Amino acid sequence: MIKKIVLFLMLSLMLYAQNNKSTIYERDCIPCHRYLPSSLERMFMTYIKTFSGEYTFKASLKAYLKNPKEDTSLMSDLFIERFSVKDKSKLSEQELEEAINIYWDLYNVRNKLQ
Repeated sequence: MIKKIVLFLMLSLMLYAQNNKSTIYERDCIPCHRYLPSSLERMFMTYIKTFSGEYTFKASLKAYLKNPKEDTSLMSDLFIERFSVKDKSKLSEQELEEAINIYWDLYNVRNKLQ
């Protein structure tokens, strides 16, 4: 009986961990971007046009989120005038990478074409 309970608890924790993966992106990215006129998908497309490869896309986005500046932003001048440059990310290195990976997987069209 105890083995069944332990097994059930372990399976529950594993399922929770898998479902909890997207919460970093949902918790730390979506709330700020929800009310902006440019959607996260549109921002993704701007980044993918500029940095076409996965590695350069993720590296440049990570560098920007760690140290956002007006001259490194890909958003239009009008957008920056109205909404300013975002604040520096407070996520840890690992959380930032995980959020960017979720963002990439969510909007990357190439994965959906295969």
